[in-house]
Amino acid sequence: MADSLAEQVRKAAGAIRLVTPAGTRAAPPAPAADEEWRLPRGSARVYYGHGDRAMVRPVVLTDGFDLGPTDFDRFWDRLENGRYPFVSRLRARRRTLVLVGFDERADSILDNAETATAAILRTLAEQTDGAGLLVGGFGMGGLVTRYALARLEAQRIDHRTGVHLSFDTPHRGAWLPIGLQAFAHHVAGADDTFRRQIGSPAAQQMLWRYLDGVDGTPKESPLRTEFTERLRQVGGWPRIPRLLGVASGRGDGVGNGVRAGEKTLSCAGPLFDGTCFLAQAQGSPAEVAVLNGVLGGPLPTTTAGLPELDGAPGGTLESFGVLGDALAASGEAVGIAARAACFVPSVSAVALRDLDRQEDVHASVDDLPPDESELDDYLLSTNNEPHAAMTAELAEWILDRLPG
Repeated sequence: MADSLAEQVRKAAGAIRLVTPAGTRAAPPAPAADEEWRLPRGSARVYYGHGDRAMVRPVVLTDGFDLGPTDFDRFWDRLENGRYPFVSRLRARRRTLVLVGFDERADSILDNAETATAAILRTLAEQTDGAGLLVGGFGMGGLVTRYALARLEAQRIDHRTGVHLSFDTPHRGAWLPIGLQAFAHHVAGADDTFRRQIGSPAAQQMLWRYLDGVDGTPKESPLRTEFTERLRQVGGWPRIPRLLGVASGRGDGVGNGVRAGEKTLSCAGPLFDGTCFLAQAQGSPAEVAVLNGVLGGPLPTTTAGLPELDGAPGGTLESFGVLGDALAASGEAVGIAARAACFVPSVSAVALRDLDRQEDVHASVDDLPPDESELDDYLLSTNNEPHAAMTAELAEWILDRLPG
């Protein structure tokens, strides 16, 4: 009986997906593309500007992180049918849109940069005018294209890009609560989607701190160390284009309301009775989770000397809410006090401060000299928005800065 219950637990928790949760409704079909390209390790869909029949004034945008191949219907949907019709407004300006997707979004950023590079070169080969490209991406996609363009420059290849755009990209690292990382290892079984997502190459390259096991110590993953070194070897950034970035988080230092040390999610059985998660607090030690239930416990998870990142200003991810909803669907009694936590801190999205210190993570970017940023220009959101959400204020700022 205990074995079958344990298997039920692993089946319920192992299939959790934090970015696009299992069971999320399918997006409506995207319009037919004017061209579809097969690329190394990925593909692209091309939409000409309104009234055009050729590639002119191109905008090349890459997908972000998740498990599995790019869902182009969902990619289009979140750009066009959300809070701002970005694709329509872009094409109305007679810009060709090239949407770039990956065969496996969780693969190494270095590998997926091959897809972005191929898309850039194909765009240049088909372009019929002399306008500079805008090349960029959402979340992880901003790192993919940053590396791809910098590597092209290191190889002395002319990419003719006028603007590089990073959209809520974790230039100084992303954050996923350590308690959730511990839980992913705790419940991993035959269907370990949850752990595969967190432990994927791209996740380890982006996460500022990674936990490699229930009893592990949060630290920088060797894959992140390797990625940052490879990025340094090609100059860190492309030098030819203007570097623009937008952040889904606020710039005035105001966090998302998640209070350090308070419970965010708790379970009352029958599978995880006594399991709870607490928002990241400072201190040594700081308890961030207690894992308990059918799989054993209680197992406390603690950190030492980390900033209050869950509640920091930045683009948010419904990490606690997604987990709570999945457990509730399996019959667990749950209490969700905070659905979302910071995923890409504002200071990381605008490449301005590292995440080691509390005063930097919670800094008011608006009060800091803009030249501290590695970007040439940036915009932060009025509110702490969901990660990489296409809002009117960010979209219109981007549209006003397209290359000529």
